[in-house]
Amino acid sequence: MENKRDYYEVLGVQKGASDDEIKKAYRRLAKQYHPDLNKDNPDAADKFKEASEAYDVLSDSEKRSRYDQFGHAGVDPNAGFGGGGYSGGFGGFDVGDIFESFFGGGFGGGRARRNGPARGRDIQQAIELTFEEAAFGCKKKVTVIRGEKCTECSGSGAKKGTSPEKCSRCNGTGQVRSVQNTPFGQFASTSACNQCGGKGSTIKEPCPTCNGSGQTRERRVIEVDIPKGIDHGQTFAVHGEGEAGTRGGGNGDLLITVYVKESSVFRRDGFNVYVDVPITFVQATLGCEIEIPTIDGKVLQKIPEGTQPGTKFRLKGRGIPATRGTSRGDQYVRIIVEIPKNLSAKQREILQKFADESNEKNYNQRKKFTEKLKEYFK
Repeated sequence: MENKRDYYEVLGVQKGASDDEIKKAYRRLAKQYHPDLNKDNPDAADKFKEASEAYDVLSDSEKRSRYDQFGHAGVDPNAGFGGGGYSGGFGGFDVGDIFESFFGGGFGGGRARRNGPARGRDIQQAIELTFEEAAFGCKKKVTVIRGEKCTECSGSGAKKGTSPEKCSRCNGTGQVRSVQNTPFGQFASTSACNQCGGKGSTIKEPCPTCNGSGQTRERRVIEVDIPKGIDHGQTFAVHGEGEAGTRGGGNGDLLITVYVKESSVFRRDGFNVYVDVPITFVQATLGCEIEIPTIDGKVLQKIPEGTQPGTKFRLKGRGIPATRGTSRGDQYVRIIVEIPKNLSAKQREILQKFADESNEKNYNQRKKFTEKLKEYFK
């Protein structure tokens, strides 16, 4: 009892939550942690059981009243308050039936019927792109190894000329149900049929090509369209190119994660592109017209007289194309003024003459700084 979390905390609702809010919260958690849909998550079953236990109490007005008044002890059958707590069922129905009544059968809903259509698994693949390929999109060939429907048995798993037979124990449902009478009422449980493994059918003569699985592993080369504007680390789906489904279920998807190589010239932030362009001290002082690199090619940019280091120019619509639509980001150009090194004696003489003939009106920022210093030390 001491280790149990508060039921309201488990469902993520306030203590005064309405019945509808409690139901919605349970539905969300049931989808998230149902064991049939989270076979790779070892904690899913415990979290699903915990959410179901909380819902069992909070969805029942009498149990909820006792819980609000006495806490977990109020719904503990061993604590002497009457009316049992959660024991895996709801008034003669099991947890799976409640879950299924909420969402219906099949993938993405309630319990995934093992003898019904099953969607194939998704395949994950990584691909490397250049900066420009990611910006404008391209076509790439991807090699995958995936399960495909066996051509020998057409996916049935049975030897050619034979067919799977309906399971005699579960009558083709794939499930067996048992009901137990207890002092607290009837409690039902449903489990996969151990004779057919939950498939609802048995194969007496397996297909020799696929060994009864209905699938074979094949290597395929798939040409995929890389969408424009995709960024480093993003994933997109190529629908229907994953593992083949079973019993009439659809194929899974091919999930491609892109890794974009860094550009030696450009940097990217969202759909905007940034580039640093160095110019000489003379170009910045006198002004000039220079070539600016963009992902579309070179463009001419006028540099005004007296351009300061770090000045930025915006080239509208020269950035990364949006993944959808026709809009584009912008390109931002930062000017780097390079100070010359390794001057000759003649160059030093010329610059010194330039300095001697210069005054404060040529250096507005230095003038303002000098005035601030005078005011500060006054």
